[in-house]
Amino acid sequence: MSPTIAVVAHQKKILGAGLDRLRVLLTERDVGELIWHEVPKSKKAPKKVRKALKAGAELVFVWGGDGMVQRCADAMAGSGVPMAILPAGTANLFAGNLGIPNDLEESVRIGFEGRRAELDLGVLNGEHFAVMAGAGFEAEMIAEADGKAKRKFGKLSYVKAAVRHVGGPLVPMTVKVDGATWFEGEASCLLLGNVGTIAGGVEAFDDARPDDGWLEVGLSTAKGPIQWARVMGKMAAGRSEDSPFVRITRARKVSARFGSPMTYELDGGDREATTKIKAKVAPGALTVCLPS
Repeated sequence: MSPTIAVVAHQKKILGAGLDRLRVLLTERDVGELIWHEVPKSKKAPKKVRKALKAGAELVFVWGGDGMVQRCADAMAGSGVPMAILPAGTANLFAGNLGIPNDLEESVRIGFEGRRAELDLGVLNGEHFAVMAGAGFEAEMIAEADGKAKRKFGKLSYVKAAVRHVGGPLVPMTVKVDGATWFEGEASCLLLGNVGTIAGGVEAFDDARPDDGWLEVGLSTAKGPIQWARVMGKMAAGRSEDSPFVRITRARKVSARFGSPMTYELDGGDREATTKIKAKVAPGALTVCLPS
């Protein structure tokens, strides 16, 4: 029996010769039914994913960037149905960390012929993420480096947004890690990672792996341009934990309370400001097609 294949695609994202070429590449294969959904924004993807799973999709191709992958992963978590990523976004951090190239033909081939791996996801305030989630400085920076700026300036848009936010105030926070108080004081940023390389291509977590059953936790107390420059310098050298303004650990569960509402983000998509977050790791929650 030929498998039922689904495509959930972000219409505005571009990869190779485009969605028409993708259709040809898929129909060249021995596929059964082809379920095809296009969405104008990633927010509308989960509904289409659930519809495809209900219709019996045995493999789901996701066309878009990290925001699109995050929305689809949230809907596919625990289903056991493999996701094949077609990295058509700006950063494609999840695909990049997994070695999936920005090449349409090759990423389609990986979808059909690659190995299937069960990877961890993080869950923050009830929503799954694949790359990272954060609150404070880094989330504000991501919210500001919007789509237009990212398309025009790429990594630079993050740097420009970062420069504008370095003078921001520190926020009182209490962070608990696996039930024990880990940090109590003022901080500018709390970061949770599932993989090593995060926004702007920064190597934030040296030992992170998406299949180790842990979330990486990073917190920064840096304030002002000089301290932030030192943090960024250590990160660029791949030694973020050597900075006096950075604390790093790993956990299965994390909770935090903030003294004032903080913007938070999941995989580059900003969410409403909040005064508390609860996060945990979901081990092996997402089956992904990887290069052999």
